[in-house]
Order: sequence, then C-alpha cells, then structure tokens
Amino acid sequence: MAVCAVRAGLLSSLRRGGGGVGGAFLSPLKNNNNNVLLRPLAAAGIMSKAMRPKDYTRPPPFPYKEHTYGFFQSLIDGTTHRLDDNSKIIVVDGPIAVGKTKFAKEIAEELDMLYIPQASMDMVYINHYGHDFRQMDKDLPPTVQSFDERDFLRHPNHGNVAGFQMAMFNIRLEQYINALAHLLSTGQGIVMEGSIYSDFVYVEAMTRCGYISKQVKDYYYECRQMTVPELMRPHLVIYLDCPVDVVLQRIKARALPHETNSPALTPQFLTHMDNIYKQQHLKQISTHAELLIYDWSGEGEPEVVVEDIERIDFSIDTHSSKFEDWQLKNEDEWGEQRCMYTKRAYQIMHWAAVPRFNVPELLINADDYKVYEEVYYSAPGNKYAPGFNAEMGDQFILGKTKSEARTTNV
Repeated sequence: MAVCAVRAGLLSSLRRGGGGVGGAFLSPLKNNNNNVLLRPLAAAGIMSKAMRPKDYTRPPPFPYKEHTYGFFQSLIDGTTHRLDDNSKIIVVDGPIAVGKTKFAKEIAEELDMLYIPQASMDMVYINHYGHDFRQMDKDLPPTVQSFDERDFLRHPNHGNVAGFQMAMFNIRLEQYINALAHLLSTGQGIVMEGSIYSDFVYVEAMTRCGYISKQVKDYYYECRQMTVPELMRPHLVIYLDCPVDVVLQRIKARALPHETNSPALTPQFLTHMDNIYKQQHLKQISTHAELLIYDWSGEGEPEVVVEDIERIDFSIDTHSSKFEDWQLKNEDEWGEQRCMYTKRAYQIMHWAAVPRFNVPELLINADDYKVYEEVYYSAPGNKYAPGFNAEMGDQFILGKTKSEARTTNV
C-alpha cells in the first residue's frame, strides 16, 4: 500500500453578524470590477497593547474548538464584527538557532496576539491524554516506527526521512488552517514561528543534499498545489537573518545532544537553506505580504521591531496583489472562508493525501501497516475518539452524542 496514502493515514490516526464593534468599523470599497468589498477602517496599522485605548475590549469569541461553525451558524454569527486592526497573521522565519521562539513570543505578547510555536512531531506523537506514541516503537517494524526532528538530525539519510518531511508538511498545513480558524472566530491576531509557506525551503535543501529523492520532491509539490492555494496568505513576514558561520556557533553553544556534531547541520545544508529562503521564499511571499528583514546575528530588540510594525500601512489596495486573499466582498464570503477552515478543514487535509505508487521511500507493505494499526489502537487513549475513552478517565460517555469539533493538538 502506498505510503502517500498510508503516511497520511498514519498522521491522521495519530491525532484524531457585521457592524462596528471593538474599534473596527466597516465601510464599502469598490474594486476594478465594481464589486463592493468590506474593509475595517481602523485596520490600516497594527497597534501594540500600549497604544490601544484603555477601554478596548474584544467581542466575545466563537468557541470554534467545541462547536461546529457551518452555514446555519454563519447566518446568526457574523465574522467581520470581530476583526480589528490587529486581526492579522504575522510569520517569523529564519535559520535554526537564530532565536525565533523567544522573539515570536515577545512580539505576540506586545501585540496581544496568539503565539503559535514551531511545528513539531510532538504535536502528533503525543495524543490528547499525554501518551507518547514513540514509546511503542519497540513493538513496530522499522518502516512504521516514529521518526522526528531529532532522528533526522542524527540520521539524515535514514529511510524514514521522506515520510518525516511529508508528516511535517501535514502538521504545518493543519497548523495554518487552525490559525485562520482562530483569527476568523475570535478576531485575535496570530504570531507564528514558521509556516506552511516556508516549508518548501526544507524540501529543497534536503533534495540538494541527497536526503530525499526528486520523486519525493515532486510528490511534495503535488500535495502543496492541491492544498496551499486554499489558504489566506499572511499579512507580514519577519525574517531574522544570520550568517551561516554564526548559526553554527550558536548551535555549538546551546549544545543540544541531537544537534551537536549532527551530520545534517552542515555548512552545505545551512547555506542551501539560506539561499532558498532569500532567493525564492522571501521574494515570492513579498508580493502578497509585507516583509521585514533584520540582521539578528547579535540579536536585536523586539521593541524596535514592534515600532516598525506599527508604521506599516496594511490598508487594502485593490490595484495591488498585496493582501488580495483578504479582499472579501461581503459578510457571506467571510462566513464561507470561516466555514472552510472550521467545519470543512478536514477536506483540505484530505487533499494532501494524493496516492502515488512510484516513490519507493513512501511505500509501506501491508504486513507492516497491519502491525502498526494493531499497536496504535492498543495505545492508551487511542481506542476511541478523545472524550470517549473510559479507561483514561472520560466521564458521561453514554450521554455524549458527538465528538469535539476540533480535537487536534497541532
């Protein structure tokens, strides 16, 4: 059975009104086709907490994690009334060990936005009840054993590297869908550490270093083409730049066991990533989002970056491709987008499971997969959907009629 279907299956099984409110006021704006768009008048620039009115309050959020948001819900719960000047997606990118995590957390705090951490295999290997599926490796054949970031850094030529990278693509895809669902359901902005849009940088660097084959790369781009165009691109990308030699020094200084003397973190691999970031990703994303680049080799001051962010004009120009994903014409279109990332999010994820049988690295035989299923469903908390496992302490199961709307840990 092909792992393009099976690997996606492994990943899936591991995680089972309008108007002016809160400072945002909507007014009509016409584009070239004379279609009326809705735009927040106060959304031209992002404001830090210190600059916001003291009496500012965000409208009550819609509990999208507990309740389904579909067509009928959209008729009584609009989207645009929650959007304000800070209802934006900011992505922090940069090389390994540059300090993205600390920086992104501080920026999110200053702007009163939700921080979303770097994608990690922990998000799918650790289930709803805290059980780590990697503990079951001793009972699994090598082809279906766990393989995470630490394993890649230790064994970049391992046979499971291709499956690992496709799993990371799925995690980043679901993570970004969840970010959109959160923004449209609560109005709160997002600060993400990395995103689905820069994921291809790893694929290109891995291919150039021989860690994955060209067939894997072709399959990756096929899945990307089926899914990523359905998303709304970020408003701002912040790239923390750092020379490769400084990156290597920082990796050595923080002395993490899986990074020290890693055969993957070579000057060649890091140089490929640096070049792909600058020559491809940043050029591509800057046509649709604002871009800020900082020399972070000596680490900078997040407060200065916040000031730069506040100076950016995020107002929509219908003659420009910038922010075109956010140029929706009416409340119905905003509701449709919100449904896409809440009720129908699973559809986008399914589009990433495109069967391909000519990629040897992504093939698992039926016997190994059978063992995997038996071991998976015997793991604590994996027998039933979250909330329905009595042995894990779930209560009132007989009275439950449906599972949670969103049960992912991503």
